[in-house]
Amino acid sequence: MIKAAIFDMDGLLIDSEPMWTEAARSVMQKVNFELTEALRLQTTGLSIKLFLDFCHQIQPWNTPSFEELETEILEKAHHDILAHAEAMPGAIALVSELKKQGLKLAVASASHMELIEGVLKRLEIIDYFDTWHSGELEKHTKPHPAVYLTTAKKLGVLPEECIAFEDSHAGLRAAHAAGMITISVPAAEVFEDKKFDMAHYKIPSLEKYILREMSGVPQSVIEN
Repeated sequence: MIKAAIFDMDGLLIDSEPMWTEAARSVMQKVNFELTEALRLQTTGLSIKLFLDFCHQIQPWNTPSFEELETEILEKAHHDILAHAEAMPGAIALVSELKKQGLKLAVASASHMELIEGVLKRLEIIDYFDTWHSGELEKHTKPHPAVYLTTAKKLGVLPEECIAFEDSHAGLRAAHAAGMITISVPAAEVFEDKKFDMAHYKIPSLEKYILREMSGVPQSVIEN
């Protein structure tokens, strides 16, 4: 029986990925690193620490430090998201509907706690949520399942009693490893990518989610 729904935030509840990309792209110019479209797609959903590590392996630099670059990316992205980002299609209506259905709701994000709270306030949906949790508070963040496991514990439910909504592959892997029913909502440009087929259900928008039809594990997934 499904008792809770756990949402990723960036690119899932709020259209913030372009702002993260612009913040990363502008700051990485300081080390002459070009954030190409291919690299953007590869790193979507990663924490900034993992993003910087990924970039450093491709093209190492000495200064500025990881910490300085991370701080600059965070400050620019947080400012722009809280000032301008809007809800993704269907996000607010779905959150409201699932709450009416009696589910506990949470956010499990790689973003910092203050940004999660700020976004929920900006979208005026904070009162729908029972809790939220950041991968930054875990030893390992997405694609490790820790953030999802801790969030389920905070909600007082078992992982298998949760539906998890994710737009990125890293997030999908985290929710899948946690043992939750996974709903993948990939961006249009990667929707057909086979790596998202590991999800129990894949939909093009939160507007397409139907609780009564997508709250169990489909037979095709069990057989595979």
